[in-house]
Amino acid sequence: MTSPAATVQRVPTRLLDMRICRAFLDADACATLIDLIEAERRPSTIADDVGQPLFRTSETCDLDASRPVVARLDAAIAELLDLDPAHGERVQGQRYAVGQEFKLHTDYFERRGADYDKYCGRWGQRTWTAMVYLNVPAAGGATRFKAIDKTIQPELGKLVAWNNLGADGRPNFATLHQGMKVRAGVKYIVTKWYRERPVA
Repeated sequence: MTSPAATVQRVPTRLLDMRICRAFLDADACATLIDLIEAERRPSTIADDVGQPLFRTSETCDLDASRPVVARLDAAIAELLDLDPAHGERVQGQRYAVGQEFKLHTDYFERRGADYDKYCGRWGQRTWTAMVYLNVPAAGGATRFKAIDKTIQPELGKLVAWNNLGADGRPNFATLHQGMKVRAGVKYIVTKWYRERPVA
């Protein structure tokens, strides 16, 4: 699953805790996950589109944790980030075709948001996000973090992870990021979120 070439780097910024691991997944695992996404994809949804109907235009699927490739991915992310697997949400896959994007957003839930109680009442706030690029689109599809002026380019098997909370335990607005438009080809990623309390 994890490539022998995998190396972890901390992004040099005081604004958030972000780590990048190149070659986190090998090509075979990426290809298998892409096949699963293609088989189960549906239009993506969002807790709050802030009044913009085209805020998130990708397709999504929930990946079955009983599948070996998904179970190994789950375990590898938890081990890499030293997180309790019980706090993890179900792994999602996303597919971005030409022109599709996810505009500037944060992964934590806004306390004043319409669905805050629904999403945070049982499991608490989102803590870590782990995202893995499964391929490289022909053009576009980077992930831009506005506050730290960093744009991360897709790379097969590369994991990007960040803590959505600051050192004080509050949501960190510096995690604001954007899934930029795909200009040519298709982009595939998987995303894993963690919570403050166990996810039952």
